[in-house]
Amino acid sequence: MIVAIILFVVLLLSVFGNITQFISNAFFQNALRTEAFGSSREIGPKLEEFLLENNKSPNKVAVITLDGEISSHDQDSMGNNMVDVLQAQLDRAREDRRVKAVILKIDSPGGEVLASDDIYKAICDFQTDEPPKDGKPGSKGKPVICSMGSLAASGGYYISSGCRWIVANRLTITGSIGVIMHGYNYRGLMDKVGVAPMTFKSGKFKDMLSGDREPSEIPPEERAMVQSLIDETFEQFKDVVAEGRGAAHDLNKKEGKALVENWEEYADGRVFSGKQALDLGFVDELGDFDDAVDRTFKIAAIDNANLVEYRERYDISNFLSLFGQTSQSHDIKLNLGADVPKLRAGLMYFLYQP
Repeated sequence: MIVAIILFVVLLLSVFGNITQFISNAFFQNALRTEAFGSSREIGPKLEEFLLENNKSPNKVAVITLDGEISSHDQDSMGNNMVDVLQAQLDRAREDRRVKAVILKIDSPGGEVLASDDIYKAICDFQTDEPPKDGKPGSKGKPVICSMGSLAASGGYYISSGCRWIVANRLTITGSIGVIMHGYNYRGLMDKVGVAPMTFKSGKFKDMLSGDREPSEIPPEERAMVQSLIDETFEQFKDVVAEGRGAAHDLNKKEGKALVENWEEYADGRVFSGKQALDLGFVDELGDFDDAVDRTFKIAAIDNANLVEYRERYDISNFLSLFGQTSQSHDIKLNLGADVPKLRAGLMYFLYQP
């Protein structure tokens, strides 16, 4: 009987919470109803501001953290991926007039090509002036200062190159400018166990990158086409580095570092220490997070600011959604002592793989 009573109370609280949230959302949507017709609704990550350091200032500097492999596939319990969350954080910082700049803390080996490019573009858009819209004056862009952690390689550096200023620790591992596409050929194993593939295709190259063919069956034209995709994406990486670092140097003048003339000779996948990256012009300054904060105040032309960050907000709807998740969300994972990147066959990556 006690268990039944407890379950009944939980059920009542759940129903009450859902009704309350439904009513509040209805009022919120009515408040956002446009003059013409229809209504707006809030989508994407729900963020809440937290105070990291109170300097008793009317100004704010938003701290955004990018940690781990860059991916648009891995999602949290609310279905938001890394790109969604970071874009929402930038939007929140853009809308708050008290936020004068953003510090982007990066500790990442890189990741998916498209996800890295999406974040890079979001950072560039955040720093540019917004044109007038709906009769309202445009807002001035705000600088983004990158603070590199222990690792900011490949896609991590791709994103960093879009920032106004880059601060790296002397022992930071960065660079690894290049593209990788990964796959396995398991035909030899299939032959050993007596498994023969049966493939029906409409064209010569329909089974490109398939791992069940003999290596001798892969035509030279296919290898050339795959390599051309890699080369094209690699050129995009180098263009991003050249444009990003060039634009930053134009703004930073003599205080920042310019790329050395032969920097492309070092864009062969190798990694650099923070000191080596500084000498080659891939970063602007050696230091830690505190140095990045001081540089942010100087670039934003402010004496001081409170440091804030935006975290995803969870409410009762998040708790209830756990009961509707599939069994895939509760799979048992074996910890082998190494965090191996989950590379998808056929996808290109800006990724450092030691």
